Amino acid sequence: MGTTKHSGRVRLPAMPDPSLWVSKVPFGLNQLKPRHIRDTLKVVWANKDQLPYAYRILTQGVCDGCALGVSGLYDQTLEGPHLCTTRLNMLRLSTMPSIKEERLHDDIERLRRLDSAELRKLGRLPYPLIREPGERRFRRIGWEEALERIAVKIRAIDPKQLAFYLTARGITNESYYAAAKVARFLGTNNIDNASRICHSPSKTALKRSVGIGASSCNYKDWIGTEVLLFWGSVAANNQPVSTKYMYAAKRKGTKIIVINPYREPSMDRYWIPSVPESALFGTRIADDVYQVNIGGDIAFMNGVMKIWFEMEREHPGSAVNWSFVREHTNGIDELKAHVERQEWSLLEASSGLSRERMGELARLLASASSAAFVWSMGLTQHRFGTDNISQVANLALLRGFLGREHCGLMPIRGHSGVQGSGEMGADPFSLPGGECKGGDIDRVERVWGFPLPRWQGDIVGVSLENALLPKEHERKLKLFYTSGGNFLETMPDPDFVRRCLEAVDLRVHQDIMLNTSTLADAKEAVIVLPAMTRYEQPGGGTSTSTERMVYFSPEIAGPRPPEARPEWAIYAELAAKVKPEEAAVLGLESAAAIRAEIAVAAPNYEGIERLKDQGDVFQWGGAWLCEDGVCPTPDGRGRLIPIELPELRKPEGHFYVTTRRGKQFNSMIYSDTDPFNGADRYDILLHTDDAASLGIGEGEAVVAYNRYGTFQGRAKIAEVKQGNLEVHWPEGNVLIPKGVYEAQAGIPEYNAAVILEKADTFHALKDTRYLERRLEELETESGE
Repeated sequence: MGTTKHSGRVRLPAMPDPSLWVSKVPFGLNQLKPRHIRDTLKVVWANKDQLPYAYRILTQGVCDGCALGVSGLYDQTLEGPHLCTTRLNMLRLSTMPSIKEERLHDDIERLRRLDSAELRKLGRLPYPLIREPGERRFRRIGWEEALERIAVKIRAIDPKQLAFYLTARGITNESYYAAAKVARFLGTNNIDNASRICHSPSKTALKRSVGIGASSCNYKDWIGTEVLLFWGSVAANNQPVSTKYMYAAKRKGTKIIVINPYREPSMDRYWIPSVPESALFGTRIADDVYQVNIGGDIAFMNGVMKIWFEMEREHPGSAVNWSFVREHTNGIDELKAHVERQEWSLLEASSGLSRERMGELARLLASASSAAFVWSMGLTQHRFGTDNISQVANLALLRGFLGREHCGLMPIRGHSGVQGSGEMGADPFSLPGGECKGGDIDRVERVWGFPLPRWQGDIVGVSLENALLPKEHERKLKLFYTSGGNFLETMPDPDFVRRCLEAVDLRVHQDIMLNTSTLADAKEAVIVLPAMTRYEQPGGGTSTSTERMVYFSPEIAGPRPPEARPEWAIYAELAAKVKPEEAAVLGLESAAAIRAEIAVAAPNYEGIERLKDQGDVFQWGGAWLCEDGVCPTPDGRGRLIPIELPELRKPEGHFYVTTRRGKQFNSMIYSDTDPFNGADRYDILLHTDDAASLGIGEGEAVVAYNRYGTFQGRAKIAEVKQGNLEVHWPEGNVLIPKGVYEAQAGIPEYNAAVILEKADTFHALKDTRYLERRLEELETESGE
C-alpha cells in the first residue's frame, strides 16, 4: 500500500487549443456523432413526472453508472461539473413509477414478447411475486410467505446446491458484504458477481504479477503522463466522462495510444459536452491506433519486449529500466530468454502487425519517462485473459511504470458497483479483506463469529451448468438467488443458458424491474423480490471506484415502490428465516452497522465507518499501490512472467469474431443505432478488402456461423483489422461457445472463429446440411 495521498482536483486550461479540434464547423454538424443536447432533452421528457427527484439524484447521489466515481456532479480528478448521457439514460430506472397491475399480472406469453428494453419501460417492481409451473401469470405474494418459501427450500438442500449471484446494478458495498456474509452463514461458497464476466482476469493477473487486485494509480495520473495507452478499452463509449480526462491529458501533451482490432470512432474523436471548446469543435483523442488481431495482444507485447532487448544489446539502458528491474522484480532472465526465442514471423502472424509497427510502440515507450496502461474487456474476455494482463504488467515492470506519479496499471471498471464486490467477499475465491483460504478464513471467522465453509465455491457459469447435473448430485443447482443480472443476455449460448435457468427448482430474482430471464420457467417456482436502488436505501450506501475511491451516497427523498426493501436487509431477513436460532450472531442491523463491520473485516477499508454525509470519500491504499516499486507480495517484488502465445483457433476460410458495445450500458441497450458509426445492432463490421474478396457490398444481408450458432445481419464496412469481424454484444453471443472458461479467473471466452457468407448463398443451400459440411470441409483443409 502507498503512503502518498491523492493531491486533489486539477483545473482545465482556460484558453482553447485549435490543434486538437476535429472540425471548425460547430457542434459537429453533418458529422456522425452523438447528439448530446437532443439526448438530454429526451431524458428530461422521460422524467417529466419526477423532475425534482431526478435533479436531487443527479446533484446529491453517487453515479450508479460507470466506476469513474462522480459524486453529485463532481469527482476527485477535475474541477467543474461532470455529467454524461449514460448516467442520464439510467436515471429513469430510479424515478419511474411501479408497473401497472394489469401489465405486471399479464399473461406470461405476452410479457415474453417484450425485449428487455420494453420490460424496463414497464416500471419498477412494486411487491413480491411468484409463478409456479402451469401458471400463466405472476401472482402477488407477501414478503413473509416469499422469504419462508425460500428458507424452507434452503433448509431442504445441501448448501452446495445453493448459489448466489450479484450484478453490478448500482449495488452498494453494504449489499455485497451482507450477501457474502449471509452466503457463508448459510453454508455455501457458491457466490459470485458481475466481475466474473468482465475483470476477473485483471484481479487474478495483477495479484500474481504485482500482488494487488485493483488499479495501482488514479485518473489524475492520466493528466501529464507522457503516454496513455488504452488496450482493448473503448472508454469513450463505456465511461464517457473519461473523455474529459483524455482532453485534459492532451492539453498537457500526453500521447494517447489505442490498441484494438477496430478503430473505434469514439476513441478517435469526441465532442465532450461539458468542455465548451470540445462541445463546439470536437477533440481529436488518439495519436495512434494499433489494430491487432483478435487475441493477438500477447504476440504484440512479446514483439515490443523483443525489440527492447534488441535495443539493449546495441545500447545498454536504452529500453529497460535496469535499476527498477534489479531492485523490484524477479524473473528477468527467464523472461528475456523466452522473449528472445520468439520468431518474428510467428509474432507478426499472430498479432497481425509488422515488426516495424511493433518497433514504433517499443521505441515510444522506451523514450517515455512515464506511462499509464488502461485496459478493459478487449484483453480480459479471452480464455487466456489472465496471461494478457500479466503481459501488460511485464511491460510496466520492465520500464518501471509503477508506484509513482503518472504511471500505473488500471483495469478501468465499467460499473460503479463492481470494484467493491470481490473486496466485500461476494466471490467464490474472496472474503472481505482477503482470499477464501487459510489464514483469511480463520481471520474472518473471528470477526463474524461462526464457522465458514471450507470447500471451494463455483463461479457463476459453472453453478448454472450444475443445474443440469443428475438430481442426486451433491452440486446440482437447486436454488439460484440472483440480485439483478440477466444471463440470457450476458452469457455465451443463450439457448443453453435458458435450459440451465429452467432446470433449477427455485429461482429468486431480487431486482428493481423485470427482464427476460425473470420470465423463464423453473421446476418449482420463480420468486421475484422488489429491491431498493442505492438512492432509496435507509442510511445510504457506499461504492468503490476504479481508482479505489470509496464514496458515500446518501438516501435521497423521493417516491418509493410500496414494498421495495434494501438489498442488504433482504439478505439479513432471509438468513434469520433459515436459521432463527443463530440469527443473533449475524448482525447487519443497519447500513451504518455494516460499514463499521466492514472496517474490521476488510482492513483496507478502515475509514468507511466514518462515511455518513453527502460528499464523504476516502481512497484506500493511497494514491499509488506498489509505491516506489514495493509490491505487496511475500518478498516485496514484482514477478516477470514469460507468457506463451495462445493457440488462435481460426481454420482456413474463417474469420475471428469478437463482440463490442454500442449505445448501451452493460446489457441495457438505449438505441438500435450506434451514434458513432451508424451501425445497427445486427450489423457485422468487416474490412473493405474482406468484403470485396467475398463479393459482399455495404448493407448486404450476410450470415456468420460456426458450430455454436448462426448470426444473421448486414455487412457494415468499417476500419476493422482484416481477417476479423465485430458484432454487438449481447446479440452476437449466439456465436460464442458455452462452457469455455479462462483457467485461472473463470471468465467466459467471448471470441470465436466463424464463416461469413452472403445470406442468399447460405439460405439457398441450407436444406442440404450445407452448414455442417462446410464446417467439416474447411476444418479438414486446415488440418484441425
